[in-house]
Amino acid sequence: MIDEKHDTEVAKGIFGRIGLFYRQVLSELRKVVWPTRNQLTTYTAVVLVFVGFIIAVVSILDLALTKIVFWIFG
Repeated sequence: MIDEKHDTEVAKGIFGRIGLFYRQVLSELRKVVWPTRNQLTTYTAVVLVFVGFIIAVVSILDLALTKIVFWIFG
């Protein structure tokens, strides 16, 4: 059994396939549920707080390991 839709897409050429691709991308983007401004602000704040926390943890570990290495190797 031959897939007629596939044959017509291949026969369109490169510009037809590019156009089909962009139409499909736009179709998928219309299905996306976009966050509200309040949700976006909340999510951004949560991410920034989490990144700040991770930076603090890594900095403290770095400081501690630096002190240990200098204590051992002097």
